[in-house]
Amino acid sequence: MNGQHPAPVEESSVVARRRRTLASFIAMALLAALGAPAAAFPVRPVRIIVAGPAGAAADVTARLLADGLAKELGQPVIVDPRPGAAGAIAVNELRAAPRDGHTLLVAVNSLVSEVPHIIKLKHDMAREIRPLAELARGGLVLVATPSFPANTLPELVREAKANPGKLTYASYSPGTMSHILGLQLNRAAGIDLVHAGYKGATPALADVMGGHVPLMFDSVPSALPLIRAGKIKALAVSTPARSALLPQVPTFSELGYPQLEALAWLGLWATPDVPAAVQARVREAALRVMASPEARAKLRETGFEPGQPRSTEDMQRLLRSDYERVGTLLKSIDFKPE
Repeated sequence: MNGQHPAPVEESSVVARRRRTLASFIAMALLAALGAPAAAFPVRPVRIIVAGPAGAAADVTARLLADGLAKELGQPVIVDPRPGAAGAIAVNELRAAPRDGHTLLVAVNSLVSEVPHIIKLKHDMAREIRPLAELARGGLVLVATPSFPANTLPELVREAKANPGKLTYASYSPGTMSHILGLQLNRAAGIDLVHAGYKGATPALADVMGGHVPLMFDSVPSALPLIRAGKIKALAVSTPARSALLPQVPTFSELGYPQLEALAWLGLWATPDVPAAVQARVREAALRVMASPEARAKLRETGFEPGQPRSTEDMQRLLRSDYERVGTLLKSIDFKPE
């Protein structure tokens, strides 16, 4: 009996050791597989497609990011503006590129939250692109032609109530936040501003400066130089707190209209099927670049506030919420996509 016991015990010990060794090999193989894409990335220059024209806010931000990202990743970073079709051309360019992280996108959040309501698209933007990092953020500002009789939002509301259906506000494009904030103000204040949609901020601002259209909701970066030059005047901003760039201008919320609180943000995006380890590396590098004092100072010079280090999941939740809210508002006025 005693001579028969050691063999099973020894066999069991050998089996256990073999199992532990095998498990160790499997774990190392998995770690190597997961880490390999990030370790090998990037192996060639990185390309950042910009959903917007050269010289516009997205392009300026992308170039600021590219300078720092090249140092972080050890490869040249090329900025490639692809304007048109409300960002759809840029997204198509991203989709056509290899899904390895060497091609990225810089675009505003409206590409997912607003554009699908405005234009009939072939693809679901929320499924085609994934936000990696918030680069910069900014609100909208309600501006008026200098000769407009109201200098404050309460004065504007009184003027609008005295002249129902006679005051017009411009937007940089129908269906965008620039349009929607006017709808929300109409509802909240019980007034009837008439919408005039433009193709871009530049022609809309030209008409506001010229007095052809008295009001406009525009992005702070776009309107800021004209406000500082006295060519238009600011009545309220949509940011949660007063903008450091326009500290004298009250928020809609503090004036009693919290419904008009809204932020736009520029993000760095990739296709969802880029390896997770590569996405993580790009995100961390981008956040480090944009958190530097130099980058933050340059953002503020262009009219932006620095972005927040929110997680991808948080950004996706906000995009879904904004998409649903915008859709509800546009449906209420029977808005039809082009």
